[in-house]
Amino acid sequence: MDDQVEVPPLSTCINIFDIERVGKSRLNSKALVYYTSTSEDSNSYNLNRSAADLVRFRPRLLRNVSQITTKTSILGHSSTLPFFISPAALAKLGHPSGEICLAEAAGRHGIVYIVSTNSSCTYEEIAGSTVPGQTLFFQLYVNKDHEKTKSLIQRVKKLGFQALVLTIDAPAPGKREADERQKSVLASDLPEATSAATTGADAKGLGDALLGWTDSSLTWQDLKWIKAAASPMKVVLKGIQTYEDAVLAATHGADGIFLSNHGGRQLDHAPSSLHTLYELRKHAPGIFEKVEVLVDGGYRRGTDVLKALCLGATAVGLGRPFMYALSAYGTEGVSKAIELLQDEVITGMKLLGARNVRELVPEMVNASLLAKEVQARL
Repeated sequence: MDDQVEVPPLSTCINIFDIERVGKSRLNSKALVYYTSTSEDSNSYNLNRSAADLVRFRPRLLRNVSQITTKTSILGHSSTLPFFISPAALAKLGHPSGEICLAEAAGRHGIVYIVSTNSSCTYEEIAGSTVPGQTLFFQLYVNKDHEKTKSLIQRVKKLGFQALVLTIDAPAPGKREADERQKSVLASDLPEATSAATTGADAKGLGDALLGWTDSSLTWQDLKWIKAAASPMKVVLKGIQTYEDAVLAATHGADGIFLSNHGGRQLDHAPSSLHTLYELRKHAPGIFEKVEVLVDGGYRRGTDVLKALCLGATAVGLGRPFMYALSAYGTEGVSKAIELLQDEVITGMKLLGARNVRELVPEMVNASLLAKEVQARL
């Protein structure tokens, strides 16, 4: 965080992109590289942003939209909005209060915050900054030492986390070249979960240090002991990128699936979550009756969120935008970002003719351009 940079008044920011520009200007070089780094040639990262442009709206008119509600339910937990804060590591790189800013803003607005395994604040500090009734989910990387993972699950259960979001798309760190060029990784850079497993001295970059200790031998059979350890918390599988794996997730007892390509930081040329969402609707439409479907990656506008909801998503996650918001303005910045997105969602719902999220249906979008890029059944 660079305190020497002049920060414009928060009131001058009228969209997520305005806040992002300020946030990036406040980050030091190491933090900026870590937050912005993507794998290889950034194809998946760029696809995340461009995918929404392949979906057009089909608004319905002359409907009474004088009263709009954005309330929804995510895994049985109420949320005032159909979007949430996706897990992102090392928030203290952007602001001294780190993840506490995210938790405070989420609590203020009644939305879900998914806390990263690789948080720079302790899980106790994050849980301690919540308001009564606030919903926290926990994103989990599985340690090669499964006993450590079981212990971690028990720890976050005792702290009141309500669901477990198991990341399955990171059996190895993606090739994040900008991050690799930073080279130096200090023990002080690393969060508790990582520093307890590795020093980072031999890591190629922060991304490598954060994921190098995770278990690459996981299979679908491991879900049995993970679900047993997590019970009664519901378990969501994060990183689903094909309809086949979505079906397998439901078959093996997942309560939810999280369509994501890790913000374009893992396998380059992996599909965007919108591509995968449409693939599910085309090849496995019954999945929406079996599990809840979360998505993230590249969503920046209320209209982006609405397109995903129309195609069947339960809710939409945003990661980097809120990290830039806390870097720029702390808790108030994150709160402002939520408010801006909320206003865009409400405006979009009115213009679409939807009074609540249940009325956001597939018939309200034309996804024919997206369909051309989705895999035909093999």
